[in-house]
Amino acid sequence: MLITPEGLEKLKTELDELWRVERPDTTAKVSWAASLGDRSENADYHYNKKRLREIDRRILYLRKCIDDLKVVHYAPYQEGKVMFGAWVEIENDKGKQMRFRIVGSEEIINTPNYISMDSPMAMALLNKEVGDETTVKTGAGTFVWRIRKIEYQK
Repeated sequence: MLITPEGLEKLKTELDELWRVERPDTTAKVSWAASLGDRSENADYHYNKKRLREIDRRILYLRKCIDDLKVVHYAPYQEGKVMFGAWVEIENDKGKQMRFRIVGSEEIINTPNYISMDSPMAMALLNKEVGDETTVKTGAGTFVWRIRKIEYQK
């Protein structure tokens, strides 16, 4: 899987936060709730045990994921073309404008204005230049978009 340098840092920060802050805090809550005695109807105990399992699953996933990711750094040959990591501004024939960044699937979660490079929009735009038009076919219909601007974070 591909990822931008910023996306990798975000995942590493999330992993660090889960490992150093959330997991110890949740473990302490589980220990406290367990010390109260009967666990069969102890909502704090059951909720925090469940949360601890979720945290552990995410930690394992992030560790494996981070090891498997390939970081794509900006390179001068990308200038002028829509490629991975590009901020793209487009407009359709009705005047509707959109601006987004094309990134890997791991980066789009909770990140507004980021789209996956595997999306129909991104696939239609890849390797196009400013002024080019492209047709995007989605479940909502077929749309024609014109590329207005392409930028990269350097």
